[in-house]
Amino acid sequence: MRKHGVQALLMGGQACVFYGAAQVSKDVDFVLLASDENYSRLRAALSELQAGRIAVPRFDAAVLERGHAVHFRCQAPGVEDLRVDVMSRLRGLAPFATLWERRTTFGDAQGGEFHLLCIPDLVEAKKTQRARDWPVIDLLVTIHHTENAASPRADWIEFWLSEARTPETLAELCRHFPTEASALASQRPLLRLAQNEDLEPLRAALDAEVRVEQAKDRAYWEPLRRELEQFRREERSV
Repeated sequence: MRKHGVQALLMGGQACVFYGAAQVSKDVDFVLLASDENYSRLRAALSELQAGRIAVPRFDAAVLERGHAVHFRCQAPGVEDLRVDVMSRLRGLAPFATLWERRTTFGDAQGGEFHLLCIPDLVEAKKTQRARDWPVIDLLVTIHHTENAASPRADWIEFWLSEARTPETLAELCRHFPTEASALASQRPLLRLAQNEDLEPLRAALDAEVRVEQAKDRAYWEPLRRELEQFRREERSV
Protein backbone atom coordinates (compact mmCIF):
# COMPACT_ATOMS: atom_id res chain seq x y z
CA MET A 1 0.00 0.00 0.00
CA ARG A 2 2.86 2.40 0.81
CA LYS A 3 4.74 1.42 -2.35
CA HIS A 4 1.80 2.37 -4.56
CA GLY A 5 1.02 5.57 -2.64
CA VAL A 6 -2.40 4.53 -1.42
CA GLN A 7 -3.74 7.14 1.00
CA ALA A 8 -5.24 4.95 3.69
CA LEU A 9 -5.41 4.59 7.46
CA LEU A 10 -5.02 1.31 9.30
CA MET A 11 -7.92 0.51 11.61
CA GLY A 12 -9.46 -2.56 13.27
CA GLY A 13 -7.55 -5.19 15.21
CA GLN A 14 -4.18 -4.51 13.59
CA ALA A 15 -4.34 -0.85 14.63
CA CYS A 16 -5.12 -1.99 18.19
CA VAL A 17 -1.93 -4.08 18.12
CA PHE A 18 0.13 -0.99 17.27
CA TYR A 19 -1.33 0.86 20.26
CA GLY A 20 -0.74 -2.03 22.65
CA ALA A 21 -4.39 -3.03 22.96
CA ALA A 22 -3.69 -6.36 21.31
CA GLN A 23 -6.66 -7.87 19.50
CA VAL A 24 -6.36 -11.03 17.43
CA SER A 25 -7.35 -10.30 13.85
CA LYS A 26 -6.93 -12.28 10.66
CA ASP A 27 -7.73 -9.23 8.53
CA VAL A 28 -6.01 -5.98 7.67
CA ASP A 29 -8.60 -3.19 7.64
CA PHE A 30 -8.17 0.18 5.95
CA VAL A 31 -10.26 3.30 5.56
CA LEU A 32 -9.42 5.02 2.28
CA LEU A 33 -9.49 8.42 0.67
CA ALA A 34 -12.40 8.25 -1.75
CA SER A 35 -10.98 9.50 -5.04
CA ASP A 36 -10.50 8.00 -8.50
CA GLU A 37 -6.74 8.50 -8.28
CA ASN A 38 -6.52 6.78 -4.91
CA TYR A 39 -8.67 3.89 -6.11
CA SER A 40 -6.32 3.46 -9.08
CA ARG A 41 -3.38 3.24 -6.68
CA LEU A 42 -5.30 0.72 -4.60
CA ARG A 43 -5.99 -1.44 -7.66
CA ALA A 44 -2.26 -1.43 -8.46
CA ALA A 45 -1.44 -2.53 -4.89
CA LEU A 46 -4.10 -5.25 -4.97
CA SER A 47 -2.78 -6.48 -8.30
CA GLU A 48 0.73 -6.85 -6.91
CA LEU A 49 -0.72 -8.65 -3.89
CA GLN A 50 -2.62 -10.93 -6.29
CA ALA A 51 -5.73 -10.03 -4.30
CA GLY A 52 -9.11 -11.15 -5.53
CA ARG A 53 -12.49 -10.10 -4.22
CA ILE A 54 -13.95 -12.83 -2.00
CA ALA A 55 -17.47 -11.63 -1.19
CA VAL A 56 -20.10 -9.08 -2.05
CA PRO A 57 -20.16 -6.19 -2.59
CA ARG A 58 -18.19 -5.43 -5.73
CA PHE A 59 -15.34 -2.90 -5.70
CA ASP A 60 -17.23 0.23 -6.66
CA ALA A 61 -16.83 3.83 -5.48
CA ALA A 62 -20.58 4.34 -5.04
CA VAL A 63 -20.86 1.14 -2.99
CA LEU A 64 -18.00 2.21 -0.73
CA GLU A 65 -19.54 5.65 -0.32
CA ARG A 66 -22.72 4.08 1.07
CA GLY A 67 -20.66 2.55 3.88
CA HIS A 68 -19.96 -0.97 2.66
CA ALA A 69 -16.65 -2.78 3.09
CA VAL A 70 -15.05 -4.60 0.16
CA HIS A 71 -13.13 -7.79 0.97
CA PHE A 72 -10.07 -9.23 -0.77
CA ARG A 73 -7.89 -12.31 -0.33
CA CYS A 74 -4.19 -12.09 -1.22
CA GLN A 75 -2.27 -14.87 -3.00
CA ALA A 76 1.13 -13.30 -3.68
CA PRO A 77 4.14 -15.11 -2.16
CA GLY A 78 4.55 -14.13 1.48
CA VAL A 79 0.98 -12.95 1.96
CA GLU A 80 -0.94 -16.05 0.92
CA ASP A 81 -4.52 -16.03 2.27
CA LEU A 82 -4.12 -12.65 3.96
CA ARG A 83 -7.46 -10.84 3.91
CA VAL A 84 -7.64 -7.10 3.22
CA ASP A 85 -10.84 -5.15 3.87
CA VAL A 86 -11.29 -1.57 2.64
CA MET A 87 -13.88 1.11 3.41
CA SER A 88 -14.20 4.79 2.63
CA ARG A 89 -16.87 5.71 5.18
CA LEU A 90 -17.27 4.73 8.84
CA ARG A 91 -20.34 5.06 11.04
CA GLY A 92 -20.15 8.04 13.35
CA LEU A 93 -16.74 9.19 12.13
CA ALA A 94 -15.60 12.33 10.35
CA PRO A 95 -14.76 12.42 6.62
CA PHE A 96 -11.42 10.95 5.61
CA ALA A 97 -9.66 14.33 5.32
CA THR A 98 -10.31 14.98 9.01
CA LEU A 99 -9.31 11.45 10.02
CA TRP A 100 -6.07 11.86 8.06
CA GLU A 101 -5.30 15.22 9.67
CA ARG A 102 -5.50 13.79 13.19
CA ARG A 103 -3.98 10.38 12.40
CA THR A 104 -1.23 8.68 14.39
CA THR A 105 1.98 7.80 12.55
CA PHE A 106 4.36 5.09 13.73
CA GLY A 107 7.85 4.63 12.29
CA ASP A 108 9.97 1.50 12.07
CA ALA A 109 13.73 0.98 12.14
CA GLN A 110 13.85 0.90 8.35
CA GLY A 111 12.25 4.32 7.98
CA GLY A 112 8.84 3.02 7.04
CA GLU A 113 5.72 4.81 8.24
CA PHE A 114 2.39 3.36 9.32
CA HIS A 115 -0.63 5.67 9.39
CA LEU A 116 -3.40 4.73 11.81
CA LEU A 117 -6.70 6.08 12.99
CA CYS A 118 -5.93 8.08 16.13
CA ILE A 119 -7.14 6.44 19.33
CA PRO A 120 -10.30 8.59 19.72
CA ASP A 121 -11.35 7.75 16.16
CA LEU A 122 -10.48 4.09 16.62
CA VAL A 123 -12.60 4.01 19.78
CA GLU A 124 -15.54 5.43 17.85
CA ALA A 125 -15.04 2.87 15.10
CA LYS A 126 -15.04 0.07 17.69
CA LYS A 127 -18.54 0.90 18.95
CA THR A 128 -20.11 -2.10 17.27
CA GLN A 129 -22.60 -4.87 18.01
CA ARG A 130 -19.74 -7.24 18.84
CA ALA A 131 -19.28 -7.78 22.58
CA ARG A 132 -15.55 -8.37 22.13
CA ASP A 133 -14.98 -4.79 20.91
CA TRP A 134 -16.06 -3.09 24.14
CA PRO A 135 -13.23 -4.31 26.41
CA VAL A 136 -10.85 -3.13 23.68
CA ILE A 137 -12.42 0.33 23.82
CA ASP A 138 -11.78 0.43 27.57
CA LEU A 139 -8.16 -0.63 27.06
CA LEU A 140 -7.57 1.97 24.32
CA VAL A 141 -8.92 4.75 26.55
CA THR A 142 -6.77 3.53 29.44
CA ILE A 143 -3.66 3.47 27.24
CA HIS A 144 -4.36 6.99 25.97
CA HIS A 145 -4.90 8.28 29.50
CA THR A 146 -1.78 6.58 30.87
CA GLU A 147 0.39 8.01 28.10
CA ASN A 148 -0.98 11.56 28.36
CA ALA A 149 -2.06 12.04 31.99
CA ALA A 150 1.06 14.01 32.88
CA SER A 151 0.20 16.80 30.40
CA PRO A 152 -3.51 16.56 29.64
CA ARG A 153 -5.05 18.66 26.89
CA ALA A 154 -8.64 19.86 27.11
CA ASP A 155 -9.76 17.66 24.22
CA TRP A 156 -8.06 14.62 25.79
CA ILE A 157 -9.81 15.20 29.12
CA GLU A 158 -13.12 15.39 27.28
CA PHE A 159 -12.27 12.15 25.44
CA TRP A 160 -11.43 10.28 28.67
CA LEU A 161 -14.57 11.47 30.45
CA SER A 162 -16.72 10.72 27.42
CA GLU A 163 -15.38 7.26 26.64
CA ALA A 164 -13.95 5.59 29.78
CA ARG A 165 -15.81 2.35 30.41
CA THR A 166 -15.06 1.21 33.98
CA PRO A 167 -16.66 2.73 37.10
CA GLU A 168 -13.38 3.03 38.99
CA THR A 169 -11.66 4.83 36.11
CA LEU A 170 -14.55 7.24 35.66
CA ALA A 171 -14.68 8.02 39.38
CA GLU A 172 -10.94 8.73 39.37
CA LEU A 173 -11.25 10.98 36.32
CA CYS A 174 -14.08 12.92 37.94
CA ARG A 175 -11.93 13.48 41.04
CA HIS A 176 -9.07 14.80 38.91
CA PHE A 177 -11.20 16.88 36.53
CA PRO A 178 -14.33 17.92 38.46
CA THR A 179 -15.04 21.07 36.43
CA GLU A 180 -14.82 19.25 33.12
CA ALA A 181 -16.93 16.35 34.43
CA SER A 182 -19.69 18.73 35.54
CA ALA A 183 -19.64 20.45 32.15
CA LEU A 184 -20.01 17.11 30.33
CA ALA A 185 -22.63 15.60 32.63
CA SER A 186 -25.51 16.93 30.51
CA GLN A 187 -24.12 14.99 27.54
CA ARG A 188 -23.20 11.87 29.55
CA PRO A 189 -25.48 11.80 32.61
CA LEU A 190 -23.75 8.79 34.18
CA LEU A 191 -20.89 11.14 35.02
CA ARG A 192 -23.01 12.36 37.92
CA LEU A 193 -22.92 8.83 39.33
CA ALA A 194 -19.15 8.79 38.85
CA GLN A 195 -18.83 12.13 40.68
CA ASN A 196 -20.76 10.67 43.61
CA GLU A 197 -18.77 7.41 43.36
CA ASP A 198 -21.99 5.37 43.15
CA LEU A 199 -20.15 2.51 41.51
CA GLU A 200 -22.85 -0.16 41.24
CA PRO A 201 -25.46 2.13 39.65
CA LEU A 202 -22.65 3.47 37.47
CA ARG A 203 -21.80 -0.05 36.32
CA ALA A 204 -25.43 -0.61 35.32
CA ALA A 205 -25.52 2.73 33.49
CA LEU A 206 -22.37 1.82 31.55
CA ASP A 207 -23.93 -1.50 30.52
CA ALA A 208 -27.05 0.34 29.36
CA GLU A 209 -24.87 2.74 27.38
CA VAL A 210 -23.30 -0.20 25.54
CA ARG A 211 -26.73 -1.56 24.62
CA VAL A 212 -27.76 1.81 23.20
CA GLU A 213 -24.64 1.98 21.05
CA GLN A 214 -25.11 -1.59 19.87
CA ALA A 215 -28.68 -0.75 18.84
CA LYS A 216 -27.39 2.24 16.87
CA ASP A 217 -24.91 -0.02 15.08
CA ARG A 218 -27.62 -2.58 14.23
CA ALA A 219 -29.86 0.18 12.86
CA TYR A 220 -27.00 1.56 10.74
CA TRP A 221 -26.10 -1.82 9.23
CA GLU A 222 -29.61 -3.13 8.63
CA PRO A 223 -30.19 -1.35 5.28
CA LEU A 224 -26.65 -2.20 4.22
CA ARG A 225 -27.29 -5.88 5.00
CA ARG A 226 -30.38 -5.77 2.82
CA GLU A 227 -28.27 -4.31 0.02
CA LEU A 228 -25.74 -7.12 0.46
CA GLU A 229 -28.50 -9.69 0.04
CA GLN A 230 -29.56 -7.94 -3.15
CA PHE A 231 -25.95 -7.96 -4.40
CA ARG A 232 -25.74 -11.71 -3.72
CA ARG A 233 -28.95 -12.39 -5.64
CA GLU A 234 -27.69 -10.32 -8.56
CA GLU A 235 -24.35 -12.14 -8.69
CA ARG A 236 -26.02 -15.56 -8.50
CA SER A 237 -28.25 -14.66 -11.43
CA VAL A 238 -25.34 -13.77 -13.71
